[in-house]
Amino acid sequence: MRVPKAEDYSHYGGGAVRRLPPSPFPRGGRVPAVQLVSPISPVSSVSPVSSGDPLASVAPDLPLLLDYAARVLPGLVLVAGCFLLAGPLRDPLARIALLIGGFVLVRDAMTPVGLWRVGTTESVPWLRMLADPALLLALGGGTLAATWAVLRADRRLSALVVWGRADLPTVACGLGGGLLAAAPVLALSATVPQGERGGAVAASILPVLAFFTLTGNLAEEVLFRGLLQGRLATEMSGAQAAVCSALAFAACHAFLASTVTDAGWPLLVFTLYEGLICAFLRLRRGVLAAALAHGSAIFLLAAALF
Repeated sequence: MRVPKAEDYSHYGGGAVRRLPPSPFPRGGRVPAVQLVSPISPVSSVSPVSSGDPLASVAPDLPLLLDYAARVLPGLVLVAGCFLLAGPLRDPLARIALLIGGFVLVRDAMTPVGLWRVGTTESVPWLRMLADPALLLALGGGTLAATWAVLRADRRLSALVVWGRADLPTVACGLGGGLLAAAPVLALSATVPQGERGGAVAASILPVLAFFTLTGNLAEEVLFRGLLQGRLATEMSGAQAAVCSALAFAACHAFLASTVTDAGWPLLVFTLYEGLICAFLRLRRGVLAAALAHGSAIFLLAAALF
């Protein structure tokens, strides 16, 4: 794997932009994409939009996956050990906290390896995912499998998850909640040039991006709205449990906002607002609606459609 040199990058919108070879397209034709990568740690994978390798869109970047795994596996081993030792406890709250801690580790480690970029411009939060369809499919599928495995292995935890009905009203509520969550950020973003909030996203990657945001945020909603909110609802009112889960959800983004990235307080405000929407959707319609709202909101923010 070629190590990028300093001249391969230039600063753009708070991040680093890989300089690509001269465009093969004629003047006035299609504009080649640039690869936006993390300002913390440059990565070597090239966007499939700009890569000449026909396998770039079907094979995930193995060195990048190995780098990511090396960062998260030691912590996940410790979390798994604690989780197993806490198995005999009658109260599942400790195991729920451990699962949330493991998820935060997996999510926040995405930044230094360049799997996504999170930032703010003029106090407006934005995010972009790495433009590698195979990698997004692998991560989304792995997250879905891990969520299923945890719920299948521990019946006491899965009993806390209120899924709700898989019907059109649930879908409508979920999509409406996602639009409601993303709308303020999208409205504020209209005054900020797209190049200053992550840049454009290739249309060809949007279906895979939708899969990744829906599966990844399904796992997060199972943890916060399914397990945590479900457990809290056994000790307090449904509304109190919803507010507590939203506050915990926002608090679990504090490290991401203050240390891993420079997104700051706008990210915490957004996650609290989004968390309240998802929590009350869970209260009224179940985890399916909350997961759809969360996933669609993140898709709208990451897809650069507006």
